[in-house]
Amino acid sequence: MQKNYHQLLKPEVINSVSGLALIAKIIVDGFLTGVNHSRRVGSGMEFSQFRAYEPGDDLRLLDWKMLARSGRYYIKQSEIETNVSIKFILDSSKSMVYKEDGLSKMELAKILIASLGYLAQKQGDAIGLFALNDQHLHSIYPKVHKQHFNRLLLELVNIENIGQWPQNKNVSNMLHDRTHKEMVFFITDLYEYDQELTQFIKRLKTLRNEVVVLHLMGEKEITFDYKETLTFEDLETGKRLKVDPKEMKKAYITELNAMIENVKTFLLSNDINYHLFKLHEPIGEALKVFMQKRSKLM
Repeated sequence: MQKNYHQLLKPEVINSVSGLALIAKIIVDGFLTGVNHSRRVGSGMEFSQFRAYEPGDDLRLLDWKMLARSGRYYIKQSEIETNVSIKFILDSSKSMVYKEDGLSKMELAKILIASLGYLAQKQGDAIGLFALNDQHLHSIYPKVHKQHFNRLLLELVNIENIGQWPQNKNVSNMLHDRTHKEMVFFITDLYEYDQELTQFIKRLKTLRNEVVVLHLMGEKEITFDYKETLTFEDLETGKRLKVDPKEMKKAYITELNAMIENVKTFLLSNDINYHLFKLHEPIGEALKVFMQKRSKLM
């Protein structure tokens, strides 16, 4: 990255439209400086370069100013419009407020969505946002307009983490568009009671889309690196459990790894991409996934 965005990772910055937009711009612009673009050309809207006229070319694409200056016929080439619909589906249940070292899962999710949305916008893609729990649904349907990105950021900033993931199996129906190419990013901590999240993700997959799951976890959640007896609270139900980390660590890590492996296997068997994303992990990794999966839809 050309600039360090980590100094901006403060709640007051992340939870404002201007702050979130600034973080996204720094992350994406820094990422793109290291990317070599290979662009297709055709009769799209944005001018890219000239080439010499060849028999059979559309005469409407001739550049008359170049003809007047050079006496030669040139065709305007431009980037082919290969717009994809990008949908961000966000788990806004209360467990996403879990925080480590000053950064919560929800704040990381906002940064991820803002950065991926900014990159998608630069690619000319339509972007939309759906954030849900069992008490509320935020919905911004995909559009291409530049001002739509700011509207998406405003909705993102206003999301409140409450309740649990909805048990209604039909909730995925309203998020589908089976007629167009689309890429779906589902951002969640995969905190579930009875496979309600994994089954929801399975129903998102169609023959015309790419589905990517970004599983957010904290480093301490993964390593269970606690030294003293602690009381853990279920953020969604309020239940509490007092544990001795030394006694629980081995069993916890074994069960956690088994859960992650089972989820990953289940998703991959349904042609769904899974990526474990830790708090404070470089955002560039998610941008690489975006570029790779988007190219499969072209």
